[in-house]
Amino acid sequence: MASDAISRADSGSSSGLSLAERLREGSPTAWRDLVELYGPLLDRWCRAANVPPDAVADIAQEVFMAAFRGLDGFDGRRADATFRGWLWTIARSRVIDFHRRRKGKCAATGGSTAHANLQSIIDPVPIDDPTEPDHASALLHRALEQIRSEFTDKTWDLFWRATVLGHPTDAIGDEYGVTSAAVRQAKSRVLRRLRKQLGEL
Repeated sequence: MASDAISRADSGSSSGLSLAERLREGSPTAWRDLVELYGPLLDRWCRAANVPPDAVADIAQEVFMAAFRGLDGFDGRRADATFRGWLWTIARSRVIDFHRRRKGKCAATGGSTAHANLQSIIDPVPIDDPTEPDHASALLHRALEQIRSEFTDKTWDLFWRATVLGHPTDAIGDEYGVTSAAVRQAKSRVLRRLRKQLGEL
Protein backbone atom coordinates (compact mmCIF):
# COMPACT_ATOMS: atom_id res chain seq x y z
CA MET A 1 0.00 0.00 0.00
CA ALA A 2 2.77 2.44 0.88
CA SER A 3 4.09 2.63 -2.67
CA ASP A 4 0.60 2.70 -4.19
CA ALA A 5 -0.78 5.45 -1.96
CA ILE A 6 2.18 7.82 -2.04
CA SER A 7 1.09 10.88 -3.96
CA ARG A 8 2.94 12.18 -6.95
CA ALA A 9 2.92 15.50 -5.10
CA ASP A 10 5.47 14.14 -2.65
CA SER A 11 8.19 14.41 -5.28
CA GLY A 12 7.10 17.77 -6.72
CA SER A 13 9.34 20.78 -6.16
CA SER A 14 6.51 23.03 -4.92
CA SER A 15 4.20 20.52 -3.26
CA GLY A 16 5.38 21.46 0.21
CA LEU A 17 4.51 25.12 -0.29
CA SER A 18 1.16 26.80 0.13
CA LEU A 19 -0.31 28.98 -2.61
CA ALA A 20 0.73 32.06 -0.66
CA GLU A 21 4.31 30.81 -0.39
CA ARG A 22 4.41 29.92 -4.08
CA LEU A 23 3.22 33.41 -4.96
CA ARG A 24 5.96 34.90 -2.78
CA GLU A 25 8.55 32.78 -4.58
CA GLY A 26 7.31 33.79 -8.02
CA SER A 27 6.05 30.37 -9.10
CA PRO A 28 4.93 30.58 -12.76
CA THR A 29 1.76 28.59 -12.01
CA ALA A 30 0.83 30.27 -8.72
CA TRP A 31 -0.78 33.36 -10.25
CA ARG A 32 -2.86 31.22 -12.61
CA ASP A 33 -3.97 29.01 -9.72
CA LEU A 34 -4.88 32.08 -7.66
CA VAL A 35 -7.05 33.57 -10.40
CA GLU A 36 -8.71 30.25 -11.28
CA LEU A 37 -9.43 29.47 -7.64
CA TYR A 38 -10.57 32.80 -6.28
CA GLY A 39 -11.72 34.67 -9.41
CA PRO A 40 -15.26 33.19 -9.35
CA LEU A 41 -15.52 33.91 -5.62
CA LEU A 42 -14.42 37.52 -6.11
CA ASP A 43 -17.10 37.84 -8.76
CA ARG A 44 -19.72 36.62 -6.26
CA TRP A 45 -18.45 38.95 -3.55
CA CYS A 46 -18.56 41.98 -5.84
CA ARG A 47 -22.03 41.28 -7.15
CA ALA A 48 -23.34 40.66 -3.63
CA ALA A 49 -21.95 44.08 -2.69
CA ASN A 50 -23.87 45.80 -5.53
CA VAL A 51 -20.87 46.29 -7.80
CA PRO A 52 -22.15 46.69 -11.39
CA PRO A 53 -21.21 43.78 -13.68
CA ASP A 54 -19.07 46.01 -15.90
CA ALA A 55 -16.89 46.99 -12.93
CA VAL A 56 -16.36 43.53 -11.42
CA ALA A 57 -13.37 42.55 -13.56
CA ASP A 58 -11.52 45.78 -12.77
CA ILE A 59 -12.09 45.41 -9.03
CA ALA A 60 -11.02 41.77 -9.13
CA GLN A 61 -7.79 42.78 -10.87
CA GLU A 62 -7.19 45.44 -8.21
CA VAL A 63 -7.76 42.87 -5.47
CA PHE A 64 -5.38 40.33 -6.99
CA MET A 65 -2.66 42.91 -7.49
CA ALA A 66 -3.11 44.26 -3.95
CA ALA A 67 -2.96 40.72 -2.58
CA PHE A 68 0.19 39.96 -4.54
CA ARG A 69 1.91 43.13 -3.33
CA GLY A 70 0.73 42.59 0.25
CA LEU A 71 1.52 38.89 0.69
CA ASP A 72 3.85 39.66 3.58
CA GLY A 73 0.76 40.82 5.46
CA PHE A 74 -0.75 37.34 5.43
CA ASP A 75 0.33 35.19 8.36
CA GLY A 76 -1.05 31.72 7.82
CA ARG A 77 0.45 30.52 11.10
CA ARG A 78 -2.24 32.26 13.11
CA ALA A 79 -4.91 29.84 14.25
CA ASP A 80 -7.75 32.05 13.00
CA ALA A 81 -6.08 33.07 9.74
CA THR A 82 -7.38 31.88 6.39
CA PHE A 83 -6.20 32.97 2.98
CA ARG A 84 -9.80 33.39 1.85
CA GLY A 85 -10.59 35.62 4.83
CA TRP A 86 -7.47 37.71 4.20
CA LEU A 87 -8.42 38.07 0.53
CA TRP A 88 -11.91 39.16 1.55
CA THR A 89 -10.45 41.91 3.74
CA ILE A 90 -8.64 43.27 0.68
CA ALA A 91 -11.70 42.87 -1.53
CA ARG A 92 -13.93 44.62 1.01
CA SER A 93 -11.62 47.62 1.06
CA ARG A 94 -11.62 47.85 -2.75
CA VAL A 95 -15.40 47.51 -2.94
CA ILE A 96 -15.90 50.27 -0.37
CA ASP A 97 -13.46 52.50 -2.30
CA PHE A 98 -15.39 51.82 -5.50
CA HIS A 99 -18.72 52.83 -3.95
CA ARG A 100 -17.19 55.97 -2.45
CA ARG A 101 -15.81 57.01 -5.83
CA ARG A 102 -19.12 56.25 -7.47
CA LYS A 103 -21.08 58.24 -4.90
CA GLY A 104 -18.75 61.17 -5.38
CA LYS A 105 -19.27 61.16 -9.15
CA CYS A 106 -23.00 60.75 -8.72
CA ALA A 107 -23.22 63.70 -6.34
CA ALA A 108 -21.18 65.86 -8.70
CA THR A 109 -23.09 65.01 -11.87
CA GLY A 110 -26.57 64.05 -10.74
CA GLY A 111 -27.27 66.14 -7.71
CA SER A 112 -28.73 65.11 -4.38
CA THR A 113 -31.57 63.03 -5.86
CA ALA A 114 -29.22 60.81 -7.85
CA HIS A 115 -26.93 60.52 -4.86
CA ALA A 116 -29.83 59.47 -2.63
CA ASN A 117 -31.00 56.91 -5.18
CA LEU A 118 -27.54 55.40 -5.35
CA GLN A 119 -27.19 55.37 -1.58
CA SER A 120 -30.48 53.50 -1.25
CA ILE A 121 -29.27 50.52 -3.29
CA ILE A 122 -25.91 50.11 -1.57
CA ASP A 123 -26.12 47.66 1.29
CA PRO A 124 -23.49 47.84 4.01
CA VAL A 125 -20.48 45.75 3.01
CA PRO A 126 -20.06 43.03 5.69
CA ILE A 127 -16.90 42.91 7.77
CA ASP A 128 -16.64 39.11 7.88
CA ASP A 129 -16.11 36.85 4.90
CA PRO A 130 -19.58 36.63 3.27
CA THR A 131 -18.91 33.41 1.33
CA GLU A 132 -22.03 31.24 1.19
CA PRO A 133 -21.80 27.45 1.64
CA ASP A 134 -22.38 26.63 -2.03
CA HIS A 135 -19.70 29.11 -3.10
CA ALA A 136 -17.26 27.66 -0.56
CA SER A 137 -18.04 24.20 -1.88
CA ALA A 138 -17.37 25.34 -5.44
CA LEU A 139 -14.03 26.78 -4.31
CA LEU A 140 -13.07 23.44 -2.78
CA HIS A 141 -14.00 21.60 -5.96
CA ARG A 142 -11.86 23.96 -8.05
CA ALA A 143 -8.92 23.37 -5.73
CA LEU A 144 -9.43 19.61 -5.87
CA GLU A 145 -9.43 19.73 -9.66
CA GLN A 146 -6.14 21.61 -9.59
CA ILE A 147 -4.37 19.03 -7.44
CA ARG A 148 -6.01 15.85 -8.77
CA SER A 149 -3.16 14.98 -11.16
CA GLU A 150 -0.63 15.00 -8.31
CA PHE A 151 -2.02 11.82 -6.78
CA THR A 152 -2.26 8.23 -7.87
CA ASP A 153 -5.71 6.89 -8.68
CA LYS A 154 -5.62 4.68 -5.60
CA THR A 155 -4.73 7.52 -3.23
CA TRP A 156 -7.48 9.65 -4.72
CA ASP A 157 -10.09 6.91 -4.50
CA LEU A 158 -9.27 6.26 -0.84
CA PHE A 159 -9.46 9.97 -0.06
CA TRP A 160 -12.69 10.48 -2.01
CA ARG A 161 -14.51 7.56 -0.45
CA ALA A 162 -13.43 8.47 3.08
CA THR A 163 -13.84 12.25 2.89
CA VAL A 164 -16.43 13.07 0.27
CA LEU A 165 -18.61 9.95 0.33
CA GLY A 166 -18.13 9.39 4.06
CA HIS A 167 -17.57 5.65 3.85
CA PRO A 168 -16.07 3.94 6.94
CA THR A 169 -12.31 3.57 6.67
CA ASP A 170 -12.41 -0.11 7.62
CA ALA A 171 -14.90 -0.85 4.83
CA ILE A 172 -12.76 1.06 2.33
CA GLY A 173 -9.69 -0.80 3.53
CA ASP A 174 -11.37 -4.17 3.10
CA GLU A 175 -12.41 -3.27 -0.44
CA TYR A 176 -8.90 -2.16 -1.43
CA GLY A 177 -6.98 -4.70 0.62
CA VAL A 178 -5.31 -2.10 2.85
CA THR A 179 -5.48 -1.15 6.50
CA SER A 180 -7.71 1.54 7.96
CA ALA A 181 -4.55 3.42 8.88
CA ALA A 182 -3.51 3.47 5.23
CA VAL A 183 -6.89 4.91 4.26
CA ARG A 184 -6.55 7.63 6.89
CA GLN A 185 -3.03 8.36 5.69
CA ALA A 186 -4.22 8.83 2.11
CA LYS A 187 -7.06 11.08 3.31
CA SER A 188 -4.67 13.17 5.40
CA ARG A 189 -2.19 13.51 2.55
CA VAL A 190 -4.75 14.89 0.12
CA LEU A 191 -6.35 17.19 2.70
CA ARG A 192 -2.95 18.59 3.62
CA ARG A 193 -2.23 19.33 -0.03
CA LEU A 194 -5.71 20.83 -0.47
CA ARG A 195 -5.13 23.28 2.38
CA LYS A 196 -1.87 24.38 0.80
CA GLN A 197 -3.55 24.86 -2.56
CA LEU A 198 -6.10 27.13 -0.92
CA GLY A 199 -3.28 29.24 0.50
CA GLU A 200 -3.09 27.85 4.03
CA LEU A 201 0.10 26.60 5.66
